[in-house]
Amino acid sequence: MTTIQTASDAMVQALVNEGVERIFGLPGEENLHFLDSIRRSSIELVLTRHEQAAAFMAATEGRLTGKPGVVLTTLGPGALNLATGSAYAQLGGMPLVMITGQKGILSAEQARFQIVDTVATMTPLTKMTRQIASAAMIPTLVRDAFRVALEERPGPVHLEFPEDIAATLVEEITLVRPHVTDRAVGSAHALDTAAEVIRRAERPLLMLGADASRVGASRSLADFVARVRIPYFTTQMGKGTVSGSTELYMGTAALSEGDYVHDAIDQADVIVTIGHDTTEKPPFTMDEDGPTVVHLGYRAAVVEQVYFPQYEVIGDLSPTLPFLADRLEGQVPHAQVLLPLREEILARVGDRATEDRFTPQRIVHEVRAVMPEDGIVALDNGMYKIWFARNYRTTKANTLLLDNALATMGAGLPSAMAAALLHPERRVMAVCGDGGFLMNSQELETAVRLGLNLVVVIVEDYAYGMIRWKQDVENFDDYGLTYGNPDFVTYAQAYGAAGRRVKDITELRGAFEEAFSAGGVHLIVVPIDYSENRRVLIDELGDR
Repeated sequence: MTTIQTASDAMVQALVNEGVERIFGLPGEENLHFLDSIRRSSIELVLTRHEQAAAFMAATEGRLTGKPGVVLTTLGPGALNLATGSAYAQLGGMPLVMITGQKGILSAEQARFQIVDTVATMTPLTKMTRQIASAAMIPTLVRDAFRVALEERPGPVHLEFPEDIAATLVEEITLVRPHVTDRAVGSAHALDTAAEVIRRAERPLLMLGADASRVGASRSLADFVARVRIPYFTTQMGKGTVSGSTELYMGTAALSEGDYVHDAIDQADVIVTIGHDTTEKPPFTMDEDGPTVVHLGYRAAVVEQVYFPQYEVIGDLSPTLPFLADRLEGQVPHAQVLLPLREEILARVGDRATEDRFTPQRIVHEVRAVMPEDGIVALDNGMYKIWFARNYRTTKANTLLLDNALATMGAGLPSAMAAALLHPERRVMAVCGDGGFLMNSQELETAVRLGLNLVVVIVEDYAYGMIRWKQDVENFDDYGLTYGNPDFVTYAQAYGAAGRRVKDITELRGAFEEAFSAGGVHLIVVPIDYSENRRVLIDELGDR
């Protein structure tokens, strides 16, 4: 007997076939058939209060699991609210599948009401965008969407699912089963060439970038570093790829130039970049008189004015790195020439971290003290991000979630929520500025409703601090960047979360511990003394 079902049922079956366990989003009337099919499936719907937040959460799931996160919205305004989340995934290399509704395409009973060309809108923001124009297309389009989302470089894919197609009655369809696709390993010739360049280096240095943080790469990378014994530094998004507690860690390039870690970068004659992508703000700038650069990556380097590596090894990092280590172990005579710089670099960066003031350094110090090795800190975008990048030591990959590619405000809270949903057994903290927090603060209700254990820290300076610092760097007058704030403690309580304002720096660590011990959603407001921006990042580094 032939089974009759809706195309929406077939769509959900195709998603289950891809291993989808949850969908983040905010449905509309154009999704009602699809929504009912989800209700009758094994997939969990995580309802959010804004589509942008749903996209950030789904992208973070992709980042942390290596499998595409999925987000659902309605047509028009709902779909357009995915734009920032799509760009976040595109630049950050996070696999994401976005499904949007649309009015019927077989008739036009509501004329052009709410209709925008979402497929055209998403074209520059995705790796692929398609309209599902018939139920028969569902198996292949869904399979292709997940395949493309994971292809190099991982990123967002968009499918538009019109309501009349979703409601179509169809016979049972045959799904396309996913299959394992092995990535290529770096060629023997490229490995031999790179090894020879590295062996002959007089002052070699490793740089670990964002793509080295991918699921499955960290173990091979840590083993590679241990075998070749060359000092390393990380980009902002490369933090945690190898522990910052080893004797070879030289620091993190939170700035593009002039910081203490650049003492090592500027002296290196060969820099081996592992997993670097130029969508991340440059950790250093190449020029004709600079070091030779060997690029190891999942894909070929994107040549830019500031990055044009002379040698490349392209392939899956996990199996490629052991082959390179085989060629280098015990054969790099000058491997540790730059290592004597390490002690002063780290001492300078860690200076004044325990002062009795609400300085960025002290706040980072207190956060590090309460977070276990596997604890996850998710940062929004603001001035504090630079301080966390410089000062926060990570020991595991993807335990400091920050965005140094699109670098959008508003992503910190949703990304922390996704981390808490995926890892309920781990401590998770969101660190947001007062500006970025209010861009998606409505998701506190979502966090409370989901029963998450989450600590949200607001560093409060009543200004868009990052731009204010840039204003100061460029010697512009302080203008146009300050604002007022609500009573954040009362605000949190209105959503059913706990709220607390810390007025003495000696109380901060205890406030964090009490919040984690109590469980649930806690918001902690912390003032911050950004005079350190000028003292350190302008005056001190400028004097060098």
